[in-house]
Amino acid sequence: MPTIVVDVMPKAELLDPQGKAVTGSLARLGHGVFQNVRIGKRVELSVEGEVTDAVLAEAKTVAEEILSNSVIEDVVGIEVVE
Repeated sequence: MPTIVVDVMPKAELLDPQGKAVTGSLARLGHGVFQNVRIGKRVELSVEGEVTDAVLAEAKTVAEEILSNSVIEDVVGIEVVE
């Protein structure tokens, strides 16, 4: 059964409080090589049958209208994994 993976991230110009907290924790734990962390979300949509262009278009619509908040987030990736 194919799966469509949607990746959503906070808009680059917005503060990411979770990412900021993780960045600080990494530095305190001795992993200061990582200067910036941004935390997003991954959504997996399982599909019965073949993933056609129409199915991908519908996934894009769902990602933009339902899975993300367009005011503060960007859909940064939609891919099919088998």
